[in-house]
Amino acid sequence: MTNLPDKPGNAAVAAFLQKVAAMPTVRPASGKPGRLIFAIDATASRQPTWDRACQLQGEMFMAVRDVGGLAVSLAYYRGFQEFAATPFLTNADDLAKRMTGVTCLGGHTQILRTLKHCVAETQKDKVNAVILIGDALEEDIDPICHAAGELGLRGTPVFTFQEGRNPVVETAFRQIAKLSGGAWAPFDAASADALRDLLRAVAVFAAGGRQALARLTSASARAIAGQLPAPRR
Repeated sequence: MTNLPDKPGNAAVAAFLQKVAAMPTVRPASGKPGRLIFAIDATASRQPTWDRACQLQGEMFMAVRDVGGLAVSLAYYRGFQEFAATPFLTNADDLAKRMTGVTCLGGHTQILRTLKHCVAETQKDKVNAVILIGDALEEDIDPICHAAGELGLRGTPVFTFQEGRNPVVETAFRQIAKLSGGAWAPFDAASADALRDLLRAVAVFAAGGRQALARLTSASARAIAGQLPAPRR
């Protein structure tokens, strides 16, 4: 079996995928694509990661072609209390056009507002998973944890991807993941491959549940999946 290179973050990515593999199946209703909210911090420091996510988002759709498809809503916050979310899109080109039309703008984080939006969306129609990408937290953690817990009660896990290793942000992102039933993983500016694997893993989980995770085709994803223990019963 081919092993992943020994790079910082690989162990954390493997641990993240191990947790995803052990989670209960959340298959969408027959004939419906999995619904995923792709939430990204678009404040000023985030432009390089935003550009990277623009390049990688199409792989989420490619990863789920055989497991029922995917509908993605892009949500982001930036500037002075600016928050926006697209409709749920089922085409990678449509999502890419939306993403490339956004530039990052300085401002404070709006994670609570983002999670409240996710709660409202899953109350309308089941959201199978949320991806939250960021590197900062400038809000009171308690209301954020409450919103994460609401998502957990509704069966909508939040997968928090932290750029950098700010310990305050890490504690908060871990709590959001735990309370919602999701998982946390770090990445850095040099780990596009890690981010790619993380995005694909959650997309597959949203579309087909943990059993579908084994269908990932990239060499690094197979190498990680091959090291995972059998799912918990």
